[in-house]
Amino acid sequence: MEQKTHQVSSARNIAVTAVIAALYVVATVAIPFASYGPVQLRFSEAFNHLAVFNKRYIVAITLGVFIANIWSPYGIIDMIVGTLQTLLMLSISYYLAKHVKNIVTRLAISTIVDTLMMWVIAAELYYVAKTPFWATYAWTALGEFVALVIGAIIVYIISRTINLEK
Repeated sequence: MEQKTHQVSSARNIAVTAVIAALYVVATVAIPFASYGPVQLRFSEAFNHLAVFNKRYIVAITLGVFIANIWSPYGIIDMIVGTLQTLLMLSISYYLAKHVKNIVTRLAISTIVDTLMMWVIAAELYYVAKTPFWATYAWTALGEFVALVIGAIIVYIISRTINLEK
């Protein structure tokens, strides 16, 4: 019986991971003009908040970023750099929020970490697209912050009825 429960749990984790990754991809690719480049408002970044509830979401969102960046005008470089940046910032958010009980504080940690980590994308665009680093950092961080604040409100409301830690 224990093995069957483990199989159901594993199947559920795979399904949830796949659904979140797919939702991230669709939300990114649906509005490409806002999702790539030195001025962006990638609404799919709202999913980043899920990482402070369960580490399985780190895998899901990182996979979603990798797939979504297939359509990036910066190609394989964005697939690698964007994916690694996501893995790093979500992992930092997860570990910083791991023992925090207050949901608003968890979401604030995620917002701050993810916004600050946009320096990685600014550096990528500085080298690949020859954009000015500080202006690019300001714009990508601002876009990230806006997406995360909107996302925090939505995730907070969802977390009131759905246990995101399961």
